[in-house]
Amino acid sequence: MNVNMIAPCGMNCGLCAGYLREKNPCPGCRSRTVKKPTYCKTCIIKNCLILMKNKLKFCSDKCDKYPCKRLKGLDKRYKLKYGMSMIENLENIKKLGIKKFTENEDERWKCSKCGKTLCVHRPQCINCGAKRKIVKY
Repeated sequence: MNVNMIAPCGMNCGLCAGYLREKNPCPGCRSRTVKKPTYCKTCIIKNCLILMKNKLKFCSDKCDKYPCKRLKGLDKRYKLKYGMSMIENLENIKKLGIKKFTENEDERWKCSKCGKTLCVHRPQCINCGAKRKIVKY
């Protein structure tokens, strides 16, 4: 996993359906290219004035409002729908460092059947169809 694929909110863009699709893949929210989907370009969390003003890499980096209402809402939605927590990701980044976090993510989100990266938005591997099993930290 590329460390630049971890969004300020803690989302691992490398697991996103938009990034993993074959046709017109999204380059991730940190990319400077204009080929990003509108929802990435206009993301309120990524475009947070506190993040930009203080040049913070992640929401958890010395932000007085962390976790803010928007991050909590996103986290709750992703935990319920997809079994992933952005806040847990951010806490693990603080605890382990970004390099170790991405190494863990690489293993954590690997299909046990074919070894390809699993998609956070799908209940099965998009490559081989095996049911997604996510290992907790």
